[in-house]
Amino acid sequence: MAGRLIVVPTPLGNMGDLSERARQALADADLVACEDTRRAGLLYERLELPRPKLISNHEGNEAERATQIAQQIERGARVALVSDAGTPVISDPGFRLVRACLERGLEVEVLPGPSAVTTALVASGLPPDRWRFEGFLPRRAGELERVLSSAETVVAFESPRRLPDSLAALAALAPNRPAAVCRELTKLHEEVARGSLAELARRFREDVKGEIVVVIAPAEAAASSADTAFAVDALRRLVQAGARPRAAASVVAALTGTRANDLYTGLTGREPRE
Repeated sequence: MAGRLIVVPTPLGNMGDLSERARQALADADLVACEDTRRAGLLYERLELPRPKLISNHEGNEAERATQIAQQIERGARVALVSDAGTPVISDPGFRLVRACLERGLEVEVLPGPSAVTTALVASGLPPDRWRFEGFLPRRAGELERVLSSAETVVAFESPRRLPDSLAALAALAPNRPAAVCRELTKLHEEVARGSLAELARRFREDVKGEIVVVIAPAEAAASSADTAFAVDALRRLVQAGARPRAAASVVAALTGTRANDLYTGLTGREPRE
């Protein structure tokens, strides 16, 4: 069979997430281009598969390795590309290798599989219809303001050491913005913390351990949330003044464009009966 590059997603933590196609690709590979040869070797041990030749392909050497590996594929080698965890290329090494293969007209096969980015997005409970991946959160306040001004939900990685400072900086700019901190996804100590940026900044005041993904609601969603809070407060004031809840909710809904049921739920904490 002609040589090819196969991009193989590997589990974030739970080995049960490795697909049969991914396992077969690892078993059939003549060469594995990996971010860390020790991690890749451990993966083969856990899968109880014969280990092929492993070659490092990381940020520091990928420009050189891309040409070398592409040449081996031209000679007929089946090469599996893996990162330490999740889908290669997405904030992980592999892009230069993929480009080198495509420029030579070589076949590149990409397998679907685990990704911390999409897993965190869904787990966050924040709007998934329009979103973007930021990579790692920026450090400067001006760049954080750009992130917070996004019209899409933002997904970003963050280091455990930097998380408290990043959340504090974000909370100072937009304390009420809905967000989520997803830690150690699919692993034994998985945690998904949801709340406002201010709440999350208070919760994660000290360094934490593990892999971190931060998800931040879009600016328009935050504005909508603020509008709803204002409308609920107006409804509460009317009820305190003696108005009937349902009638008052209908009036406030008509004036603000907020759904009457949402107002009633915000006021009472329970869904209205039909």
